Amino acid sequence: MSKLMRTPLYPCYADIPGARCIDFGGWELPVQFEGIQKEHDAVRRQAGLFDVSHMGEFLVEGEQALAFLQQMTTNDVSLLKPGAAQYSLMCYPNGGALDDLLVYCLSKNRYMLVVNASNIQKDWEWLRAHLIEGVQMTDISAQTALIALQGPLAEQILTESGAEAAAGLASFTFAADAELFGAKTILSRTGYTGEDGFEIYAPAEKAPAIWKGLLAAGASRGLVPVGLGARDTLRFEARLPLYGQELSAEITPLEAGLGFFVKWDKGDFIGRSALEAQRAAGLPRRLVGIEMIDRGIPRSHYLVYGDGVRIGEITTGTQSPTLKRNLGLALVNSRYAALGTIVEVEIRGKRLKAEVVKAPFYKRDSKPAKGAE
Repeated sequence: MSKLMRTPLYPCYADIPGARCIDFGGWELPVQFEGIQKEHDAVRRQAGLFDVSHMGEFLVEGEQALAFLQQMTTNDVSLLKPGAAQYSLMCYPNGGALDDLLVYCLSKNRYMLVVNASNIQKDWEWLRAHLIEGVQMTDISAQTALIALQGPLAEQILTESGAEAAAGLASFTFAADAELFGAKTILSRTGYTGEDGFEIYAPAEKAPAIWKGLLAAGASRGLVPVGLGARDTLRFEARLPLYGQELSAEITPLEAGLGFFVKWDKGDFIGRSALEAQRAAGLPRRLVGIEMIDRGIPRSHYLVYGDGVRIGEITTGTQSPTLKRNLGLALVNSRYAALGTIVEVEIRGKRLKAEVVKAPFYKRDSKPAKGAE
């Protein structure tokens, strides 16, 4: 049995009472510290701190870097100026999703890609196979730690920690040399929770000082460390996709409801012709929200039925910690995608009624958070 990989922050959380680690794609990562419900609530109401250092980071540089990324991704990279980031996708020629990712414009002809941990090797090989002259790539995943500070009090905690740059950042922008607990970081106003928040890219050896410093600075604000369990429930409520569930080689960005991030006026990119054909013919499947009518909790891969025949399956489902409702995301035949449609979910051998409902299930309130000054 191969040894599990550990992030630079493993020594910081391994000794936290209540921390429970699991094998997550070959990484030894905390699924929870004090309980999923408590951690979920903290992010919705105050703030939570996440170790996401298992994610991958690639530098893409050179005179042809922009042209290369335009060909490889679905969003329009030419819209990015230094200090801005965008969500995007990479597709196979058949339109299926290779991965979803963030693209950071560090400076002219210099970009950083942030890819899913489970796809680091696959993405690297794919990009290398399509590399063009005038582009250099470097995998900086091993030397880069990633800490996410998420929640309505995230900005306060950062500014009180000395990162004044946080206050001036708009969504999907970043400060390239933000000083934080003695380290130069990339401080990005991005996240994966449906809340306001930041992602902090730092040299791996500096990450423990940042982690400990933020937890100490945010203690009076209710900041807590958060594991993978609450990370999943938070992103689910906000309808943020998880690769391997809402996206895959068999699920296109259009079927996943991510058409906004496919820019048709930017020119050619891998998968474009297949996506155009799918759009012209009409989507065969759509990702929808469902709410259980009968008593039961939908889970990933549970089958969904309509008019007595199988029409799809649940991609993610749970009892929403915020809303206390049994909810799911389901990829279903488009004929059953309209709001109010009654479907059935097979749970433990029984077909239970559910209704197609609007998603995201949760959107953050624009009002000041409780406890904010």
